Amino acid sequence: MNGAAEIITLKDGLRVVLEDIPFVRSVAFGIWVKNGSRNESEATNGISHFIEHMLFKGTQKRNAKEIADTMDEIGGQVNAFTSKEYTCFYTRTLDSHFDIALDVLSDMFYNSNFDPAEIDKERNVILEEISMYEDTPDDLVHDALQFAVYKKGSLGQAVLGTPESIGGFDSRLFKSYMESHYIPQNIVISVAGNISGLNVLDKIRAAFEGKSASSETTEDKKQEYVPNFIKKSKDIEQVHLCVGFPGIPADTSKAFAMAAINAILGGGMSSRLFQKIREEHGLAYSVYSYHMGFIDTGLFAVYAGTNPHQAADVLGLILDEIEGLKTNKVSKPELSKTKEQMKSNYLLSLENVASRMSNIGRNLISLGRIITADELIQKIDAVDLDSFYSLYEEVFDIGKMSLAIVGHTGEEFHF
Repeated sequence: MNGAAEIITLKDGLRVVLEDIPFVRSVAFGIWVKNGSRNESEATNGISHFIEHMLFKGTQKRNAKEIADTMDEIGGQVNAFTSKEYTCFYTRTLDSHFDIALDVLSDMFYNSNFDPAEIDKERNVILEEISMYEDTPDDLVHDALQFAVYKKGSLGQAVLGTPESIGGFDSRLFKSYMESHYIPQNIVISVAGNISGLNVLDKIRAAFEGKSASSETTEDKKQEYVPNFIKKSKDIEQVHLCVGFPGIPADTSKAFAMAAINAILGGGMSSRLFQKIREEHGLAYSVYSYHMGFIDTGLFAVYAGTNPHQAADVLGLILDEIEGLKTNKVSKPELSKTKEQMKSNYLLSLENVASRMSNIGRNLISLGRIITADELIQKIDAVDLDSFYSLYEEVFDIGKMSLAIVGHTGEEFHF
């Protein structure tokens, strides 16, 4: 699969990115909107996620069941998700059914009813989703860490919103919010698959061009990581820990060195954290690290779930392994192995058409450009021990460490 992605900007500023993959029989199609929970105020927190739900609840042309039935009849998939910085609505179908997928998704996007009765029903559904999240401490602790370190900005807000904020949403607010945020300049259409001969671009123009009013885009307010500590007490068996450090923005030359640090420290079963905490000491079932890069900031985090009386030991081992990267140096063979894993994971993911659509759509909406496979491989190959340790010294400043805890810690645990 080596087709190059083509980027086209329509008259109203909406961008389209197409990638033809001629030897598959499917097409993945996505609508990406540069709008997520970081674009919301405290009063509108959760509105992007609520709108995502409401677009499935019926249009002037189809009710909710008919939307589902139309896609089921062609064996297609339709779904959506909302994140901190963007929202995506997408389908995957056989190439012969692309027209139906386009009609369904564009109809949902532009003609949703926002019926008050449906809003009230869906409000309760989302309240249950929030409750479910509260009952999932190994997920909740990550949100707690983000709330703590981005407390002064909207990146700290939950994607789902709060019971208080979603309680005030109505049809009028949904429509006005979409008019001001779901504008052509904030929209990317991405299509990947067997699209040759389907006249995809002409059909997208007909379905999307001029359908929403253009408006001046507003600059995202700069967010900054601030070291913090947060604890949420819950009557559960384990303590869930998230240790945080300031990361880097998504679109930076250091991104691939950061990926290498993450892979070596806690990115998989052969990582130092997994081997030390689970395999050598047996103190946790789940332990891993990750990096979240946003437009203007980033967060590096390490997660572990353990018995309350072992929490202090686990935290100590996490910090030992982070410090150990300085004393037990990463070798050239270890870094080389890690870079091969990174390249393999990326290239294998591109054998999935939906992943190809997601890759080009996310690149364009977040970075404003497409990173090709060849470029990515070159950037991974360029990571060396000097760039690795230069970034390590920048990120792992103990004075900037943060900690989130969900559960009850033992009496011997102090922070």
